[in-house]
Amino acid sequence: MKATAIRLALGLVVGGILGYGWYRLVGCSTGACPLTATPLRGIGYGAFMGLIWALAK
Repeated sequence: MKATAIRLALGLVVGGILGYGWYRLVGCSTGACPLTATPLRGIGYGAFMGLIWALAK
């Protein structure tokens, strides 16, 4: 139970960090990109993807 919670939290944190990195490195300058227009969207999308990755194991 504790290992599952750690894995899920780690997936959220790492995904959020990678989502923010994607926003900073690749994000769009016009604001027209739906997933990387703002840092909060990039972090949220990355955290969601990290959560899915953590649940898949």
